[in-house]
Amino acid sequence: MAASANSPGGALPELTNRTPFLGLKLYLLILILLLIVVTTLLIVFLCARRSRSSEKGQMRVKHSSGTIPLVSKEIVEVLRIEHVDDDPKKVEIEESGGGAPVESPSANIGWGRWYSLKELEMATDGFAEGNVIGEGGYGIVFRGILQDGSVVAVKNLINNNKGQAEKEFKVEVEAIGKVRHKNLVGLVGYCAEGAQRMLVYEYVDNGNLEQWLHGDVGQVSPLSWDLRMKIAVGTAKGLAHLHEGLEPKVVHRDVKSSNILLDKMWNAKVSDFGLAKLLGPEKSYVTTRVMGTFGYVSPEYASTGMLNEGSDVYSFGILLMELITGRSPIDYSRPAGEMSLVDWFKGMVGSRRGDELVDPLIQIQPSPRSLKRALLVCLRCIDLDACKRPKMGQIVHMLEADDFPFRSERRTNREKDDVPSQAAVSSKVPYPKRHVEPISWR
Repeated sequence: MAASANSPGGALPELTNRTPFLGLKLYLLILILLLIVVTTLLIVFLCARRSRSSEKGQMRVKHSSGTIPLVSKEIVEVLRIEHVDDDPKKVEIEESGGGAPVESPSANIGWGRWYSLKELEMATDGFAEGNVIGEGGYGIVFRGILQDGSVVAVKNLINNNKGQAEKEFKVEVEAIGKVRHKNLVGLVGYCAEGAQRMLVYEYVDNGNLEQWLHGDVGQVSPLSWDLRMKIAVGTAKGLAHLHEGLEPKVVHRDVKSSNILLDKMWNAKVSDFGLAKLLGPEKSYVTTRVMGTFGYVSPEYASTGMLNEGSDVYSFGILLMELITGRSPIDYSRPAGEMSLVDWFKGMVGSRRGDELVDPLIQIQPSPRSLKRALLVCLRCIDLDACKRPKMGQIVHMLEADDFPFRSERRTNREKDDVPSQAAVSSKVPYPKRHVEPISWR
């Protein structure tokens, strides 16, 4: 018996002995420990592999205050150019391993800069309620003062839906991140830290058009007719740049009075590109979920979801009506026939009462010539046939032209009966003096 206990086979029965740990047999305890070790090693391996894969799809962007957190590659592909040490002559491209600074062909790259969350908290006094200058469904806008003393507007995007803040962040950066135009609000910089997504704009110090049209401004509006036409032309120029000066073109999709900011000189600046869509040269439209503001959305877009620059033109027509009349696009406090600005406007023009459309808060009434021009531009913009609407560049010319904006078009027989012939006009008024206005309300 003693000999068999010391043999190699004699140790095997010991694996079946019960251990003090939960009364488990020794071989079961050994198997459990091996499984734990293997599982741990597998988890460590998978985590390391995922980390390496994630680094390929993300990158770090540097600025003067340090390194900001990782942001998705989808966004960074748009934002990859960044100033180095505040030297506008150099840019740095850093993707998964970095890159050397390269010379920029332009001193005004326009990509803005990255701000840390701490910087923007300091600029806005911890996002104090007293610094709120605007609030909507997509974010809250704060007035802020940066360390260099410059005043900015900080838009803190609200993540109502899954990824909504990320989507709007990407859209606004793609749409106007590199755009510079005097009638478009400039994007100064960005913040992406953790789940926070913020956009930093130039600060426009005179409120928005909605406030000046529909706020309590007294018995006489500070917006004279000439100022209103200046605002209309500035807005049209900003939209024309988006539609005709960029590739791909940008469709704003939310043109309305509250998105037209005004400076102290009453210059208009189109803002809020959170709903904008890019439209490449190979596309005449893009199909998308219908979004915008009730009263400004074009009927064909509302019914089909097919979006192009003609939708912005329609919205601009509503905005121009708003400037002329001082009325909101939809006003349920008015009588049934006047709730819809479009319906009331068309009815008044059709009954030859165009002069009654002018906002009564305008002290000095416009000339008949100027009023007719503005009314006719409105009607062209809201044409139910989107193909017949003018381009924004044409609208700028119409509003700025001294003579009738549609003089180059062939007149109908009725217009020819109402208006003296061109030869008769030319014989009395030599070129380049103004031609007789070829329009009649009859």
